[in-house]
Amino acid sequence: MWGCGALLGARARSRLRCELFLAWDRGWSAAAPYSASAEPSRVRALVYGHHGDPAKVVELKNLELAAVGGSDVHVKMLAAPINPSDINMIQGNYGLLPKLPAVGGNEGVGQVVAVGGSVTGVKPGDWVIPASAGLGTWQTEAVFSEEALISIPSDLPLQSAATLSVNPCTAYRMLMDFEQLQPGDCVIQNASNSGVGQAVIQIAAALGLRTVNVVRDRPDLQKLTDRLKSLGAEHVLTEEELRKHEMKNFFKDMPPPRLALNCVGGKSSTELLRHLAPGGTMVTYGGMAKQPVIASVSQLIFKDLKLRGFWLSQWKKDHSPAQFKELIVTLCGLISRGQLTAPACSEVPLQDYQRALEASVQPFVSSKQILTMC
Repeated sequence: MWGCGALLGARARSRLRCELFLAWDRGWSAAAPYSASAEPSRVRALVYGHHGDPAKVVELKNLELAAVGGSDVHVKMLAAPINPSDINMIQGNYGLLPKLPAVGGNEGVGQVVAVGGSVTGVKPGDWVIPASAGLGTWQTEAVFSEEALISIPSDLPLQSAATLSVNPCTAYRMLMDFEQLQPGDCVIQNASNSGVGQAVIQIAAALGLRTVNVVRDRPDLQKLTDRLKSLGAEHVLTEEELRKHEMKNFFKDMPPPRLALNCVGGKSSTELLRHLAPGGTMVTYGGMAKQPVIASVSQLIFKDLKLRGFWLSQWKKDHSPAQFKELIVTLCGLISRGQLTAPACSEVPLQDYQRALEASVQPFVSSKQILTMC
């Protein structure tokens, strides 16, 4: 399903609980800016003690909230999505694995409840997101170090804030870092209905770039096509259509792509390479097909195509925290101007995590699962 209409009642109740908490908390925190609760809080968290199938190894447990130290921040989590990288991390086949047992979740948004005496960058009432992966966002509240958090405007839509720090960042950096694209240039991508894919469409449109967006065939293809075009996609094609001989004529009416973004691998990535302009670049940031990227010798020699990879965690290691904050500020600006919205999503209460985990690994589910904590 595309929107969250089927969960409208649940979403309304969830949003109301969040709004009641936020209203109460703003009043409380104004009176006690450096206060930590004297009563131990009951923290509910999704924890896994060993790697495996998320539906089998993830459990909802009660944890004790750590004390707030001088450089710590007590955060009430509001919402946190389930991303493919979260699933891979739980399965144990990701490039970054936390020490076990671990709380799941690498992304989300929370509100500051209290801060330690030496904290200067955030204050109670602020909204914050993780500065890096592995923070453990699938919990109702937690105590984090100040350096592990980035403050964002609290007037952003909740879903946009919760999904800000992974997919949009990946999309923006891939569009900016590999080819010097100018307005009117073309970008081609597969997995175009993914969270990154939807962000690529919107950011590219804001930059004046044209996009060719490839998706798998499915029963609700027209609905998906309409959705992606409403985000700014110029063309939406299926994998089968991309393989047709007629595609040679397709690029007579628009410039051949200088940049290809690959999240699938296998035959899909080979087709992206086939349509790249000479000297163009294909950036691989995922491997949904679990098949290798295959490039012909002629493509490399006669077209001088470049094959690159992108991993946001590595980009953060290679850049300063200030540069990542600058990226977040840029994306917040796009959101505020209505040029970047959250992907299609379904909000699911934390206690219904099993349903959310199952939905997140189903094929053709174009709705990101977001765990709500209120």
